[in-house]
Amino acid sequence: MQTNRLVALLIAAVMAWSAWPAQAEELTGTLKKIKALGAITIGYRESSIPFSYLDNRAQPIGYAIDLCMKIVDAVKLQLDMPDLEVRAQPVTSSNRIPLLKNGTIDLECGSTTNSVVRQQQVAFGPTYFLINVTAVVKKSSGIETIAQLDGKTVSTTSGTTSVPLLRSYQRGREVRVKEIYGKDHAEAFLLMAEDRAVAFVMDDILLAGQIANAKKPDLYKILPESLRREPYSMMLRRDDPQFKALVDKAVGDVMRSGEIVGIYEKWFTQAIPPRNRNLHFPLSDALREAFRHPNDKGI
Repeated sequence: MQTNRLVALLIAAVMAWSAWPAQAEELTGTLKKIKALGAITIGYRESSIPFSYLDNRAQPIGYAIDLCMKIVDAVKLQLDMPDLEVRAQPVTSSNRIPLLKNGTIDLECGSTTNSVVRQQQVAFGPTYFLINVTAVVKKSSGIETIAQLDGKTVSTTSGTTSVPLLRSYQRGREVRVKEIYGKDHAEAFLLMAEDRAVAFVMDDILLAGQIANAKKPDLYKILPESLRREPYSMMLRRDDPQFKALVDKAVGDVMRSGEIVGIYEKWFTQAIPPRNRNLHFPLSDALREAFRHPNDKGI
């Protein structure tokens, strides 16, 4: 009887010891904030088709939103909060980092390049897209290369990496342009469409999204040149290892399982709202490789 009691006590002690780290780990950073408020706030873009934009009911949808909702599901599970409130906050290229750093949003789900410069202010989840920075022009313009933009006015979106890239190209190729800015991608595209600029310089997939959403998409073409390839990912606050680990696992699991392929095809190779047009942007070998080996390397 005494032996059995001793064995039972030993088993209980071992179980208590093995469970101790999980029980003792206190919530920190973003997860602590979410638990206290009972809500998580997602930052979304209003016109970054097909990553993060508004549908006909003014609700945020898109590829990045779908992936961020996987993170929300993981938060609900880890915090044991199935009824966690999910709030949505619009952001722009200019204010997305400040709103993340000051706590207005907890996760930015849009079309943001993971750069080593931005990593000094924020952290990123695994790469979920690879883009080429280029330009869209009207077919009637006769422009075939970026060098032909010399002496002309081009539009781009405020707060994006396209501006320094274009300036670097200018120095290297002696291309001199006047830049005008749109507050978002839709406005920057409109500047080109209304002939206030001859080209809109931006990420190729975002250009494709704007063309697909245009009233007359056949009027436009994307130049084949690339200023640089860049990785996209969701942004989160720096120095928050607990939330970073959750984000990396949640998104990484979707990638390694192959579920990411179906999500990708939904937004890039099928008809999407609001005009039910297909972007015809198949999964590249480089991105497929990034899905096999999730990483947060910046450029």
